[in-house]
Amino acid sequence: MGDIERFLAIDVAIRDNHSLAVCRIPGEGKLHLTVADYNATFTCCDASELNGKEGFVIAPFFTSEEYPIVCIQAEEYELPIPEDTFPSPDGDYPFARITTSYPKRFRRFAAPLREGVMNSLMLSRCVKTDRPNDFSPALTFLRACCRNPHTYVYLVHSPYSGTWIGFSPVPFLSGETTDWQVSALGGIQPLINGLAPLAWTEKNCNEQQMMADCIQAQLELAGLEWSAVGPYAILSEDVAHLKKDFHFKFSDNKYIGDLLKLLYPTPSVCGIPCKEAYQFIINREGYDRRYYSGFVGRISPDGWNELFLNLQCMEVFPDILNMYVGSNLVEDTTAAEEWRITEAKLRTLRTLLD
Repeated sequence: MGDIERFLAIDVAIRDNHSLAVCRIPGEGKLHLTVADYNATFTCCDASELNGKEGFVIAPFFTSEEYPIVCIQAEEYELPIPEDTFPSPDGDYPFARITTSYPKRFRRFAAPLREGVMNSLMLSRCVKTDRPNDFSPALTFLRACCRNPHTYVYLVHSPYSGTWIGFSPVPFLSGETTDWQVSALGGIQPLINGLAPLAWTEKNCNEQQMMADCIQAQLELAGLEWSAVGPYAILSEDVAHLKKDFHFKFSDNKYIGDLLKLLYPTPSVCGIPCKEAYQFIINREGYDRRYYSGFVGRISPDGWNELFLNLQCMEVFPDILNMYVGSNLVEDTTAAEEWRITEAKLRTLRTLLD
């Protein structure tokens, strides 16, 4: 039996409703696997309850009894990435025409931007597509690893969250003992001959600065001393983003839940000002994001913690797949421009079905 065949045991575990998570950290040539019994999966509706916990976490955008924070409490194993080549997709995947409902939702979000009540707002979309008859969560995860070498890629399943597959260029929080890092990501431009652009537009620079200012304010409000590196360009699929890293001291890993409660939501998943944008989205976006734009990753009271924002992902059901994408709106963006940004992200998700 080859590596691929053995890896397909993950599909069997999902069908049997076992809690599991597998991920690929950017820049690593190995996988991290966590598998737990049903009773070893912890759920909560308040991030502070993660204090002292160890395991793989998937958290929703808005926590509720229906969509709780899930922590798969089990040992993590390292696996080699199965050796196989996934050819580039043949499909053209032309952009879909803008729907009649999107401009209405866009105007609802654009109004507080024009009025100066908000500086930015993250508007998302959920697109349903039929699940292919031969769809394999395990192979889809491996395909995402192959085609997105610069991003965090994950597959997670639990009886509480269901099955999610996604990839994200957006680190949220990482660190151990007293050394921690939180990142601000903003701005997006296409790659030029596979490289990041040398010059960034004023709009992109302003968006990144707003994100960084928001995180800086959160750290200062908590009395945490920090230093910063950036902004600098990072690559994700066929686009580049601007990223700024904040390094700070935090007293004790055992209180990771308190730190998560302090720093989430971030402006990258809702907008600025953060708390007001978060509540606006809950009240006005028109649907529940579930685990889209929450966070995923590993936490440990005695070791390394690494969490990413759950962006560009799919939720797996027996007959359909829900694909989630979004974009950050600012005052001068247009519905057509933001539609094209989300269509480009959807195209990347759709290629994983080839």
